Amino acid sequence: MFVRQMHYLVALAREKHFGRAAQACHVTQPTLSAGIRKLEQELGVPIVVRGHRFLGFTTEGERVLGWARQIAADYESLRQEKVEPAGQITGTLRVGAIPAATAAAPALLAPFRLRHAEVKVQMLTLSSAAIQRGLDEMELDAGITYLDNEPLNRVRRLPLYREHYVFITRPDEPLARRRSLRWAEAAAQPLCLLTPDMQNRRIIDQVMGAAGIASTPAIETNSFMGVWSFVRRGPWNSIVPEASFRGLGEATDLVALPLVDPVHVQPIGLVLSERDPLSPVAGALLKLAQSFGREGSIENIFK
Repeated sequence: MFVRQMHYLVALAREKHFGRAAQACHVTQPTLSAGIRKLEQELGVPIVVRGHRFLGFTTEGERVLGWARQIAADYESLRQEKVEPAGQITGTLRVGAIPAATAAAPALLAPFRLRHAEVKVQMLTLSSAAIQRGLDEMELDAGITYLDNEPLNRVRRLPLYREHYVFITRPDEPLARRRSLRWAEAAAQPLCLLTPDMQNRRIIDQVMGAAGIASTPAIETNSFMGVWSFVRRGPWNSIVPEASFRGLGEATDLVALPLVDPVHVQPIGLVLSERDPLSPVAGALLKLAQSFGREGSIENIFK
């Protein structure tokens, strides 16, 4: 019962709704509510702010929730490790990837799934801040994100590849015949960029700012799908990571020009909780990434 109560709290924190939390735990809402009340009685502290709907956790409840996340994560790791001596691991590998890395992430996650056929792989597109939060709250096993642009706390990290930036336009545009383009020239074009809340956009703004260039896009969107749609329709262009453009495959209706003056690179890497031991699925992912590094340049895998 104690482990179930921990899962009830974690589900309630995630869903912020008693009914949905109960559904996620495969129990009825009265069962979930009774389990939490029983835990409150056992610990002698109020955990949930009482009301007709979920209103949040008490101060004591927040501390209990921290322990609940750790206990639930450790219990899941124990379940996975039960099978590991036989040569297989089970469970779900939950990975958060920044939008700029979603096209490159399968270069690591697909080989992982082939090696560990009993593990379900779940990749979520998240901001760098959400990846940090997911690792802290044990909702994620790993993240693929920027390594040095904004602080990462309480994580172990492994570099995967370096992000390069390209100018995207249409083949019928005069600039499409160029071999490369200076950032200042790119900034002078009508641009569609990601929204300022996304770290990739903040990096672009920083590069432009350091070069004395103003970032004034005509259109902003919070998805690369939106970027491709606007550029294809014209007259807008964009600045994106090269890996994102390569993820489109044979995009004959778009042209990518390397951006120079300056040539800016941004390291992307695998991040995992610094907790020890790692969960079996997280440990297996780290081991695979490290083996790629020992076999040669890990960056080649992401080309």
